[in-house]
Amino acid sequence: MKKLPIGIQTFSEIIEGDYVYIDKTKEAYELIEGYKYVFLSRPRRFGKSLFLDTLQEIFEGNKKLFKGLYIYDKIAFEKYPVIKIDWAGDFTSLKSTKLVAKRILQENQERLGIDCAIEDDASLCLRVLIQKAYKKYNKRVVVLVDEYDKPILDNIQNPQRAIENRDFLRSIYIQLKSNDRYIKFAFLTGISKFSKASIFSGLNNLEDISLNPIFGNICGYTHDNIKNAFYEYAKDFDLEKIKEWYNGYYFLKERIYNPFDVLKLFKYKKFSNYWWESANPYFLIALLQKKSYYIPKLENLKVSEELLNSFEVEHLKLEVLLYQSGYLTIDRVEEKREIPTYYLSVPNKEVQISLNNLFIDYLTNQDTQKFDIQESLYDALIQGDLDSFRRTLESLFASIAYNNFTNNDIAKYEGYYASVVYAYLASLGFKLIAEDVTNSGRIDLTIITDAIIYIIEFKIDDKDALQQIKQKKYYQKYLASKKTIYLVGIVFDTKKKNIIEFSWERVA
Repeated sequence: MKKLPIGIQTFSEIIEGDYVYIDKTKEAYELIEGYKYVFLSRPRRFGKSLFLDTLQEIFEGNKKLFKGLYIYDKIAFEKYPVIKIDWAGDFTSLKSTKLVAKRILQENQERLGIDCAIEDDASLCLRVLIQKAYKKYNKRVVVLVDEYDKPILDNIQNPQRAIENRDFLRSIYIQLKSNDRYIKFAFLTGISKFSKASIFSGLNNLEDISLNPIFGNICGYTHDNIKNAFYEYAKDFDLEKIKEWYNGYYFLKERIYNPFDVLKLFKYKKFSNYWWESANPYFLIALLQKKSYYIPKLENLKVSEELLNSFEVEHLKLEVLLYQSGYLTIDRVEEKREIPTYYLSVPNKEVQISLNNLFIDYLTNQDTQKFDIQESLYDALIQGDLDSFRRTLESLFASIAYNNFTNNDIAKYEGYYASVVYAYLASLGFKLIAEDVTNSGRIDLTIITDAIIYIIEFKIDDKDALQQIKQKKYYQKYLASKKTIYLVGIVFDTKKKNIIEFSWERVA
């Protein structure tokens, strides 16, 4: 049985060590044959570094590693000089970032056997390195850049430092344009997509394949990969449960899995929040605190292609950051006037549970009570115990510290109360639909369990919520489901900071 390549980003180690490898060389071949300057954006731990290393082995002519793979007999495997820039290190100041750049360029000089006398100027040193490599090897140069945006993203909570690093990187990347005659191929990967004006200054021939359907599966695993390549590991699992937990990322080809999750699942043989726990997502809290976001809307967004591509340090948008970081993914695309509109949603159960636990922390500052509240809510909804559901929600709001309301603007907008309820319910792993569309209006929140459907309307300050559900007959949408349906109206009082009306009916 082949081994699991957990944490391995070196192509040769995977091939020679008899690890499971999902063949991505068809995409590599299509890039090499059809493109010169390429950019790819994907969330962290999606296999970008492994793909970059695969390209390096191809351009360095190591044909024997590719026996049995798609590309093996497609190209001549000529050897080219490769400059690889892998941004890893300390970026907490412009000085430390420059030292990392110096180290990276020194490593490339040693590997290529080239000296650069201007080591303290990274931009000029890269220029010299490209030109000398071209002259020494009599071949155009391949430039591979991994995590091109890391020096910026590591400082996302310090905009001034992020901007300094961004401007420094711009001075380096400009060499890809000014040395075009010496370059065979350039490939850059990262998490975010900055505008060309802000970081790639003038590199207008850089082709972004991030949302090109041809390359939609360039990173990640498909469901067929799970069933076939990982058969020996997957055979003891419920495949639908694996899909529910970890599938769902969509880059306009197939729904795909984050490899990190799947490999960890097969190693430890239990479902857990592996990808989420490997990150530090608390930078999201800093953005949430700057503006009052209606949490349910963040998980059912409609955005333009321009917004998806508008990552700027000076004007950070939470929606863009959630998408580019992998906390949201494309659910579907619709076109009107030949202009695409992207509908975003949470990709899977892992992210739904983890993201909403983060939202709970932000909205309530509840630590010790959170787990007990989640347990009570889960039991009440599974059992259809509406009285217990009401008591738990009342207890939830009663336990929010008073200073959370007085010292924080988040509790001053109407969406706060519904956001708290939504975040708690979503953290339980239930299927939720916020602003659920019917032919007579929008349901504020629909909860779907195995046996019961809850249709919930939220109101603020003395309004009859249940009556609206009944008048508009929202429940008709779900009558064919044959499940038990409960209509629930919840009214919040902003002065009492709790529920003042909780009414419900079961649909006959």
